[in-house]
Amino acid sequence: MAFAWKAAGITYNRYLAVAARVVRRSLKDDKRLQAERRGEMDLRFAKWEGGKQGENKSLADANQADMAAHAGQSQ
Repeated sequence: MAFAWKAAGITYNRYLAVAARVVRRSLKDDKRLQAERRGEMDLRFAKWEGGKQGENKSLADANQADMAAHAGQSQ
């Protein structure tokens, strides 16, 4: 039997991010606000090709674009 996140076509890291967001949103307001601040990220990455660094991109923006692309493919 395959894992649910694999069957859904998402990575394990994406699965963890979704699960963490669900847990944060289920908390009471005071605890939820604290947890949501901890969940914010500002990471950047660059793809290397041919020994040269590519353009720096925001991880949050790249994930959002990837989720939108996958949502369009599944319909």
